[in-house]
Amino acid sequence: MSRRPAPSRGKTPGSKSFGGKASGGRPQPRRPAARPPVEPPTTGPVEITVETVGALGDGVAHWQEPYGPNHRLFVPQTLVGDRLMVRFAQERGEGWLVEPVSLLAEGPGRAEPACRHFGTCGGCTLQHMDADTYGAWKVEQLRHALSRAGITDLPMAPLVRTPPHARRRAVLAAARRGRRLWLGFNERASHRLVDIEDCTVLVPRLMALIAPLRALLLDLLPDEHTLDVALTLLDDGPDVVLVGLPQPDLTALEKLGAFAEAHDLARLTWSKRPGAPVEPIALRRTGLVRFGPVTVSPPAGSFLQASAEGEAALVAEALAGASAGLAYEKGAQGKGAQGARVADLFAGSGTLTFPLATLAPVHAVEGDGPALTALEAAARQAAGTHPVTVERRDLFKEPLSPSELSAYQAVVFDPPRAGAASQAAALAASNVPVVVAISCNPVSFARDAALLLGGGYVLERLVPVDQFLWSPHLEVAARFRRG
Repeated sequence: MSRRPAPSRGKTPGSKSFGGKASGGRPQPRRPAARPPVEPPTTGPVEITVETVGALGDGVAHWQEPYGPNHRLFVPQTLVGDRLMVRFAQERGEGWLVEPVSLLAEGPGRAEPACRHFGTCGGCTLQHMDADTYGAWKVEQLRHALSRAGITDLPMAPLVRTPPHARRRAVLAAARRGRRLWLGFNERASHRLVDIEDCTVLVPRLMALIAPLRALLLDLLPDEHTLDVALTLLDDGPDVVLVGLPQPDLTALEKLGAFAEAHDLARLTWSKRPGAPVEPIALRRTGLVRFGPVTVSPPAGSFLQASAEGEAALVAEALAGASAGLAYEKGAQGKGAQGARVADLFAGSGTLTFPLATLAPVHAVEGDGPALTALEAAARQAAGTHPVTVERRDLFKEPLSPSELSAYQAVVFDPPRAGAASQAAALAASNVPVVVAISCNPVSFARDAALLLGGGYVLERLVPVDQFLWSPHLEVAARFRRG
């Protein structure tokens, strides 16, 4: 990215680097405010200097009210050292969200944003950072989360980066307002929609669907209707799910089927609302994705790692960790460890299961019914791997116990953002030689890691994976060995 020229006094928040608000009229929900807004401490602009960049990607500063309290301020799209005039906007947590009025002096590490929508679209919050500043900030968020859990001795590997235009899974919002169809992402911390024309994160195959989807939904949706559009690029084509679509009549089904044909979709399905059953419209191909040597047909709109590059990094760490556990077992027995097994917990549709099955028999545990069905079907037909057994189990309510875990030489677990405190506690009390933890949330990962370390495990390797480019989110893969 090219660097922006040095700022002059009076640079305004409408400049590209600060991304001023887009034109009015964006769709947003009509609902009463939860409580009356709190009056800001002052109505005029105040001067501040950004001290840190917080966990959500906003600059953090403080402003001392004359003879009054010291306020914590959150300033979007800023860097450490930026000196600005800002105006109070609204309360947020224990501080205030403020709006930049002018940039007086610029701190180091700024880059020209790669996307024209940066500043209004909430999908990316960190495009104003140059590559070195951005990478260092991501790693620091992981260090900070772990230090708060008392973990400071970190065998940290370099950040694994994913490139632009690599995101193969996204959920967009659509809203019909009069003769216009809005399709895109919400503004940051808002329900207002940004109608995107380009996206530097999405793979081009999905981005190419945006304009024709906008035209299709404008034709199909009644006025004031909203829905979600879940896009996933599978190996045999795009998988599109329309969540919140009104019951389609025959004419609508014909238009939807023609759309699927014209744009070579693998699958087009719909549901009445989030969580409702998914109904087929056009199943032109099976909808396939390859996990290691095995091809799986995941449920429509189901979880898939956000990028192929990120998935490859996580699979590599799972394989290396499982190999270490199996090697430990062979060394301990002084022979080939005939009964060596691996457990894959929170297995989903088999992202890690089938690569792991190239090493040893795998027991895959998952609580989601549709994902488990896809995993079972693939396991029955898998060739060139060790056996895969499958169990449906809610690991939050019924984690594998230490005695059950004793059957495995390596355990891999990849829970949702909330983490897996109960399962981590059971692992901490087990005798499993090697545990590989994968997480999309450094905070819950830090909690689970502390449980494992408290049970006598040693953290051997820690790999941050930047799957969610230019967002505050970070994936983590870690290897723990029984001490």
